[in-house]
Amino acid sequence: MADKLHWLYQFKPGEERPDLATNLAAWTEDDDPVFAAHYERLRQGADDGRVILAGRSQDGIGPAIVIFEADSEEEARRFMEEDPFVSEGLFGADLHPFRAALVRGTP
Repeated sequence: MADKLHWLYQFKPGEERPDLATNLAAWTEDDDPVFAAHYERLRQGADDGRVILAGRSQDGIGPAIVIFEADSEEEARRFMEEDPFVSEGLFGADLHPFRAALVRGTP
């Protein structure tokens, strides 16, 4: 993890359907393939060592985030924008440089 830069993106409500993050009933069957593609992409990123952590709060209030590695802001932005949740417009996202100062299992 030391050679690459760390980045975090946090999902934010999409403009067309802002209640998706807080209302499970707002999800439709049409959203299922987008969710599956989003999950598979992040799972593959975790398997490849690129995604450090991805998840969401369970209270419907807190954030959903992805923490990952990229060589540059351009690469990080592209990774975020290619997330199916973002590219298909279900959610927006904000990108931030991030520093994982303490990681379980590392010195």
